[in-house]
Amino acid sequence: MTTITAVNTTAKNDTTNKGFIGIPEKTARTLVIAGGALTIASCFLAWTWTAKYPGNLTVTGYPGGLQWLVLVGGALTVLLALASYGVKGLGWLTPAGADGAIKLAALAAFGTAWYTGISIAATLGGPINLEPGAGVAMLATLIALVGALALPFERPALEAGDPDDNGWDQFKHDLGNKWTTFKAAFASGPVRPVRELPAWAEILLIAAVLGIGLFVFTYGITTPYQELFIGFLITAGFGAGALNKAGLMARVTALTAKHRNVALVGAFAAAAAFPLTQTDDQYANLGVNILIFATVALGLNIVVGLTGLLDLGYVAFLGVGAYTAALVSGSPNSPFGVHLPFWAALLAGAAASMIFGVLIGAPTLRLRGDYLAIVTLGFGEIFRISMNNLDGVSGPDITNGPNGIANVPNIDLFGFDFGVPHTIAGFTIGRFANYFLLMLLITLIVVLVFRRSAESRIGRAWVAIREDETAAEAMGINGFRVKLIAFALGATLAGLAGAVQAHVNYTVTPDQYVFANAVPPNSAFLLAAVVLGGMGTISGPLVGGALLFLLPNKLQSLGEYQLLAFGIALVVLMRLRPEGLIPNRRNQLELHKDLEAPTVLSKTGA
Repeated sequence: MTTITAVNTTAKNDTTNKGFIGIPEKTARTLVIAGGALTIASCFLAWTWTAKYPGNLTVTGYPGGLQWLVLVGGALTVLLALASYGVKGLGWLTPAGADGAIKLAALAAFGTAWYTGISIAATLGGPINLEPGAGVAMLATLIALVGALALPFERPALEAGDPDDNGWDQFKHDLGNKWTTFKAAFASGPVRPVRELPAWAEILLIAAVLGIGLFVFTYGITTPYQELFIGFLITAGFGAGALNKAGLMARVTALTAKHRNVALVGAFAAAAAFPLTQTDDQYANLGVNILIFATVALGLNIVVGLTGLLDLGYVAFLGVGAYTAALVSGSPNSPFGVHLPFWAALLAGAAASMIFGVLIGAPTLRLRGDYLAIVTLGFGEIFRISMNNLDGVSGPDITNGPNGIANVPNIDLFGFDFGVPHTIAGFTIGRFANYFLLMLLITLIVVLVFRRSAESRIGRAWVAIREDETAAEAMGINGFRVKLIAFALGATLAGLAGAVQAHVNYTVTPDQYVFANAVPPNSAFLLAAVVLGGMGTISGPLVGGALLFLLPNKLQSLGEYQLLAFGIALVVLMRLRPEGLIPNRRNQLELHKDLEAPTVLSKTGA
């Protein structure tokens, strides 16, 4: 706490340390707190006069809809601002400093409040439909943001331009300097070590974090209308950024690394509790499809994130597993007339995908870079076209062509029918909730395989191949064999998810497995999920996959502009955070040369 005060005092006396707005530091901090407090108060006022706008923002005395999100942003801004003053008991909020986090928290409240106000005006026919509460909220968040942007920060040393540069080169140089200064305004310091807690207290803290994570995920997936989901994205995005800049994310990461097995079990226990929070099976349906997509993305992460192979046809392995399971699970459209138990169909799907992975990888993995990407893209298209042609007309009657394999029966595993609701301990679990829990078990298996593989000798060989294949082979690593193992293992994991997908969707058709489409899963979205989430990590592709599956489902009203908005968002995010949402430390250091190398922490510093 005293460290923060000392840093701010130094900044105040240094002319090179000033904010974007010329307001004294004490005044700026006062504006932040006042604006944040007024933001909280405004959420208890009516923002519009009619209930035609979703969320019923007409009530005075109780927040509703988007007001709750603005309230969260305002409360986080106030807490971080008070922590910057050294208020006792709040120092744990900002172990890496408060000012960068304050700016992002203020942006969370500002963005959500102004989006809500503009949305109300656009939906209902003009600003006249805004009640005074909305105006107070917009003004309050603006005041807090002005105060946050006026907070001083250490300005970096900028390079002087070349006097011989032409106008365009000078413009690019000036733009680069401004961008460097902008990033410095949101920079945070190293995470301060804290007193070591008892093991039981650290485990309780991990449980609390997992509970909050479950609440946030449940809130996001169950948002009933688009406006609320967009507000959720704004608040969650800037809010998570604020907590990261404050150092809380790093502290929680250190705790989960220290109690890794406890954190892993707790994370899956929290995920298993998700269906129990739902009274409508539609959100469990969305949840199980998110798990399928995220699990396949994690399998792709072995190929792309660990081994560094660009695979543009990976969704075909998901299709191989799905088609294999559908053909042997007793579907009346299957020409084989085979009805294997689910565990056998699951293994058959995984084995078929592995065989295809070996058959495709053996002749192609001697290629590198763009050539490998083109070949894998071709394999994905060959698979889809082949499934279309195996209809009894263009080829043998195996897959029923474009109509696919329909009427795949529900899973009956050890007498438990996944297709009907069950009541357990007073909770009614519907069909999709049953499949959600089953897919969660499959995801756990994939996570364990990924984790054990990445930490093994073969995993270190994958990383060596990714960093420099020539150097790795010079050190005795058989590059072709190592890459083939990665290709086969990634395909196997996709086949496991495909076997479950066939039973969840009842039908398997070729058009589900294309390179690019507005709706996932497809190869383009899978690759984007890995890169967006963070290559080489476990949680990165799971988070990236969940986010990229939710966006098209929640923003369907954007219609033909959906992919345009998605592409712009990806470009902006990759520019601001190219290492992904949950980065691998090595990738983060490579992409941000200004970061210090990680130091070995003592137990008190973890």
